[in-house]
Amino acid sequence: METVSENRAFGGVQGVYRHASASTGTDMVFSVFVPPHEAGATLPVVWYLSGLTCTHANVTEKGEFRAICAELGLIFVAPDTSPRGEGVADDPDGAYDFGLGAGFYVDATEAPFAAHYKMWSYVTEELPALIATEFPADMARQSIMGHSMGGHGALTIGLTYPERFSAVSAFAPIVAPSQVPWGCKALGGYLGDDKAAWRKHDAVALIEDGARIDALLVDQGGADAFLDKELRPDLLRAACEAAGIDLTLSVRDGYDHSYYFISTFMADQLRWHAARLGAKSGEQA
Repeated sequence: METVSENRAFGGVQGVYRHASASTGTDMVFSVFVPPHEAGATLPVVWYLSGLTCTHANVTEKGEFRAICAELGLIFVAPDTSPRGEGVADDPDGAYDFGLGAGFYVDATEAPFAAHYKMWSYVTEELPALIATEFPADMARQSIMGHSMGGHGALTIGLTYPERFSAVSAFAPIVAPSQVPWGCKALGGYLGDDKAAWRKHDAVALIEDGARIDALLVDQGGADAFLDKELRPDLLRAACEAAGIDLTLSVRDGYDHSYYFISTFMADQLRWHAARLGAKSGEQA
């Protein structure tokens, strides 16, 4: 693991790191904030998955999470959204919603994307192993959150591994990619035409198929331009009601899809996570 940068912040360290990924066959960059803590302590880990066009840098620079993570004693990990580099396939038309910056947190099976687009394996297996080795992380206490495409990733991963994640939340997630244009394009392009293969990467479908988690938290901007066409939180509400999942869906009047929205409610979501993680600054191993 190579250290790209480390900066002191709120008594902790905000770092950016690079490593050669076996999952993607490329170098991958990610950021980690480690709050102040006593020597020998291990701390709970919050995973944040970013949205379309983003890298690790968007939330790292705009998410305003460090003060609350320092207060609560939370490690905050932000991976990239896709493999990058020479030979990595992109959308042939250069569209923003597929290819580079738009990995959709799946393991692609379709050429030419199958060669590198293994974001599910990267986020659920390879990067957690690296975090466990290189940082003071208590891997028995993990939670996951994300925005838009990353909200889709957080919901699907959280529903798939309920025993791993003590809390699952999202900002403006794509809740039913099989039913909206962004998702149909991505899942079809990465996984092929068999829609049965899409269901494990669709939060609403996972719930319909029996996946369960105690509670979900979703914040959604009421003035989000993508609300009705791409995000469809109404479908998640219906699925959770039918399954008996405790969904807190807060529609925030006047807020859009941007990091102005995310940063406004970041502390609220992280406090919700901390309560479920049993987080306490400086907790001993």
